[in-house]
Amino acid sequence: MEAIFSCSFCLLSKRVWNFQLICGRRNVIVVAAKGPKSSHRHHRQHDKPPEQRPGTERKIMASAVFSAVQATDKITAPFGSWNSPITADLVSGSEKRLEGFSLDSQNRLFWLESRPSESGRAVLVREAEKPGAEPTDITPKGFSVRSSAQEYGGGAFGLTGNTLIFSNFEDQRLYKQFLSSEDSTPVPVTPDYGGPVVRYADGVFDFRFKRYVSVREDHRGNHVHPTTEIVSISIGGENIQEPIVLVSGNDFYAFPRMDPKGERLAWIEWSHPNMHWDKAELWVGYISKDGDVYNRICIAGADPSCVESPTEPKWSSKGELFFITDKNKGFWNIYKWIEEKSEVRAVYSLEAEFTRPLWVFGTNSYDFISSNEHTNVLACSYRQNGRSYLGVIDEVQNILSAVDVPFTYIANLISGSHFLYIEGASATHPMLLAKVTLNDQKSKPVDFQIIWSCSSDIEKYNSYFSLPKLIEFPTYAAGENAYAYFYPPCNPHYHASQEEKPPLLLESHGGPTDEAHGILNLNIQYWTSRGWAFVDVNYGGSTGYGREYRERLLGSWGIVDVNDCCYCAKFLVDDGKVDGERLCITGCSAGGYTTLASLAFQETFKAGASLFGIADLNSLKAEMHKFESHYISNLAGSEEALFERSPINFVDKFSCPIILFQGLEDKVVHPEQARKIYMALKKKGLPVALVEYEGEPHGFRKADNIKFTLEQQMVFFSRTVGHFTVADQIIPIRIDNFD
Repeated sequence: MEAIFSCSFCLLSKRVWNFQLICGRRNVIVVAAKGPKSSHRHHRQHDKPPEQRPGTERKIMASAVFSAVQATDKITAPFGSWNSPITADLVSGSEKRLEGFSLDSQNRLFWLESRPSESGRAVLVREAEKPGAEPTDITPKGFSVRSSAQEYGGGAFGLTGNTLIFSNFEDQRLYKQFLSSEDSTPVPVTPDYGGPVVRYADGVFDFRFKRYVSVREDHRGNHVHPTTEIVSISIGGENIQEPIVLVSGNDFYAFPRMDPKGERLAWIEWSHPNMHWDKAELWVGYISKDGDVYNRICIAGADPSCVESPTEPKWSSKGELFFITDKNKGFWNIYKWIEEKSEVRAVYSLEAEFTRPLWVFGTNSYDFISSNEHTNVLACSYRQNGRSYLGVIDEVQNILSAVDVPFTYIANLISGSHFLYIEGASATHPMLLAKVTLNDQKSKPVDFQIIWSCSSDIEKYNSYFSLPKLIEFPTYAAGENAYAYFYPPCNPHYHASQEEKPPLLLESHGGPTDEAHGILNLNIQYWTSRGWAFVDVNYGGSTGYGREYRERLLGSWGIVDVNDCCYCAKFLVDDGKVDGERLCITGCSAGGYTTLASLAFQETFKAGASLFGIADLNSLKAEMHKFESHYISNLAGSEEALFERSPINFVDKFSCPIILFQGLEDKVVHPEQARKIYMALKKKGLPVALVEYEGEPHGFRKADNIKFTLEQQMVFFSRTVGHFTVADQIIPIRIDNFD
């Protein structure tokens, strides 16, 4: 279960854009003791002057005098009580996300960004015409460029020349927009079905037939189990026509990719009960003179003796098909189809991951720098031992050259004329989009220019940033280790007494087939700059370490992840890094499940926060959308196992405070799950609180709600287990069985 909330990135760059936070009215329901829905019942934590608050052993400083304090004048104060300029407002404003980027025929860059300040609206933006100028919003007011296909979307737009095709979030229809015309009003190119019941994603242009070829998810016949197909949409005329089905019959499709001449179509498909990363197939079909697909050939994935998951097919300018698959020792590497010999061969073999799981459409992990009759030169990103690298592969010479860029995580890249555009981040750089110009040998960058960032200038906060350390720790399984990024407390103006150890907040990432990246994340820095230690765990089942590590979780969800998180916390306690009596855990979606399961089935943590987390695996399975409808069974196993690993069935085992946050428009984890766990814990007498957000889906997109969630977690932990008073002026919500 992918989520939005936990990705809080910010900017450290040479070139930035102004970003103003505009908070709308928060639609928040705080569930209180006397009823399932009530108005806010706030209790001020700071009802006394700062100097009179019990348990506060520090001098009080206004944020305005931070810069006047020298490092040698550090204030001694309890961990968790430190004052920090990294506010929840700053964090919520840094939630702007990059959701795709592309080049037009003139090599102008366009990117898609979602904006919390506009309630998560996704806007396509064109690069500034000249240095110092402002970028231009392409998406008119009233439109939001987002696909809901497979619930997580991605691949929401296609661009060629001056023609843009995009999916509009509200009705999920495809629209055409001419970017060079004075009248650039989008016009629909797909039929109106009376609501967002037909969704499109991952489309490409077919110039031969003047059409757009796309994945279509059709909910008209069955909303729970929609039909997925590859269809063509006519874009050459004025009349809207019903899309024509090109490929159908399987459960899922992705990456329809047309060759340069429009004669062959490549695509990825897979079927239940698999997720794409479990087992998939790469196919090629030839295009007839009428535009139909015929003579289909399975290129990879059909061999029953080799389980593989091909992905990201891409045609070179010469019409050669490249793709990524994990048939070599379980690591996703780049391969090439030799059509005349009906065989595939590795372009370069390495025990590293050259792509990531297909949660969203439109992943772009490699591209062609040059392609001629003699060779292909490819730019690629690959992940090895918890770090991403930028590489250049010479196909003929079979050489991979690492290119030094200031990123330790790379999400996507595309190639332009003599340069690359790379989406990446590091421990000291937030998620950003950079233009990288390489030398003639394609071996090193000669220019590195930041084009886009998720937030405005935060360079002034550098001294507050805690740098992550990749740690490897033993697990409960003999001989098996797991990984995590540990962030110690960091604030240039404060330290704690030598006798005190910091409280720890452990985050279990969502997915669960996903990973923590160890990059600059203001959400994490919010905690560490106030005196918390933070650890982001890549438990067994996480990605980035190959198929064998990823499959540790198959049949063992709720066991491997829970044990790894508990062992990581204990490892840090034993190493003297954190206070064993103040261990807290948090997580979103699947990470929320690991949080609740850790609190129910182990006694390691003293409090927890679940953000749209899963409490009942059987209910989740019954209500799950098509894309993940078999995922739960693959991860947890039998019906008995689903029951035995569902925290809701064992509320008697909970023994510590819990706060829950839930969006009321969540179609992945239904709100009833949070309500059930809340009512059960309230009945048992444990300190518990539930916050519900109207209008929020699976993952919080509104800045106001992101801020509120972060602040309430902080004050909840400080009040229940922290033994300190937070420096921020936060009005805590009522905690049942506590206030």
